[in-house]
Amino acid sequence: MSLRAEKKQNGEVSLSEPIGTDGDGNEISLADILGSEADTVQREVESSMISDTVRKAVEAVLSGRECTVIKLRYGLINGRCMPQREVAALLGISRSYVLHRR
Repeated sequence: MSLRAEKKQNGEVSLSEPIGTDGDGNEISLADILGSEADTVQREVESSMISDTVRKAVEAVLSGRECTVIKLRYGLINGRCMPQREVAALLGISRSYVLHRR
């Protein structure tokens, strides 16, 4: 019980930890409610957290157009990686100013 209390204080939530019971008295977890496999949900959450961390790092290091180019190019704004030509057209700059993907 001490470990559970400590987890809750740290703001950590396990997707497979029971959060209640259904009408038949079976334990349900957050993964059950989300309607996906726990591994899939966990991967999506981890991916989102990593994207947020990378986006914040890019914003802290780069400024202005450089930051925007990186975020658009690598999908850090809406999850869609944009091709070099689309980023250039959107920002009204030459394709040579847009980072090449490797």
